[in-house]
Amino acid sequence: MNAEHPSSPERPQRPIRSFVLRAGRMGTGQQRALLELGPRFVLPFEPRPLDAPAAFGRRAPLVLEIGFGMGDATAQIAAAQPQTDFLGVEVHEPGVGALLKQIGDRGLSNLRIVQHDAVEVLQQMIAPATLAGVHVYFPDPWHKKRHHKRRLIQPAFVDLLASRLAPGAYLHCATDWQDYAQQMLEVLSACPALANTATAYAERPDWRPLTKFEARGQRLGHGVWDLLFTRR
Repeated sequence: MNAEHPSSPERPQRPIRSFVLRAGRMGTGQQRALLELGPRFVLPFEPRPLDAPAAFGRRAPLVLEIGFGMGDATAQIAAAQPQTDFLGVEVHEPGVGALLKQIGDRGLSNLRIVQHDAVEVLQQMIAPATLAGVHVYFPDPWHKKRHHKRRLIQPAFVDLLASRLAPGAYLHCATDWQDYAQQMLEVLSACPALANTATAYAERPDWRPLTKFEARGQRLGHGVWDLLFTRR
């Protein structure tokens, strides 16, 4: 019972979301991809562990990407690593449609999508110690201080991520906001299950493509920070 309001029932706390669903316009190509390719490549969210061999039709290392945006980097990475399976999680439908279009255009068979909240996907669809890697590229920085609690990289979430990584698997984050990079470094370094592969920030690995936005930022003198940790 609530001590301050003994006669009122306790209200369940709403989870803090790291994203806001925004309405976005979809092109005809994205809409067509959703209709034609969605049934094959978009997996429904289910509150039970994913059977990856059944979903991909083979056994292969599985890498999870959280918040792939419009999917350009995701498609490039999957195309360059056909021996690895990739599961992209994104809540925004235009991004899902855009990545599906890339899957069709590139003929990718090693990529699947779940359109759902990444926290719930990790909690309920990913079994412990099963992932070969996790990519978190340019998550929303929530740059206003009062919104920092909405940032995705927080201690509890990192603990959850680490529990889903197999021993020796990696967690790769990237951001173009320096104060978020500092927070990421502090949070990841404090997780006892993770080990930093660098002294602080890592060089951009070959597998992460340079985005157009990133290249433009570099020309303007903006920084990008990569963090690469492994599961102990």
